[in-house]
Amino acid sequence: MGRLAGFRYREITTRLKAFGFAFDRQAAGSHEIWYNAQADRYTTIPNHPGDMPEGTLRAILKQAGISPDDFLNKK
Repeated sequence: MGRLAGFRYREITTRLKAFGFAFDRQAAGSHEIWYNAQADRYTTIPNHPGDMPEGTLRAILKQAGISPDDFLNKK
């Protein structure tokens, strides 16, 4: 298990809010689009129960322009 393993949807969205992201719209199925107006960046987040796979979280952070270290240090 890597450093980004074990995060759930609610904890991920709480940290993304701290970076300036906000819910923008519902996408296909259980996916949501979040937007940061300051950085003009979008990211797609699946709203599934249980832990988010580490690779999925890395893809979310890459879309958002957030380094894994910054994400882990933000509360």
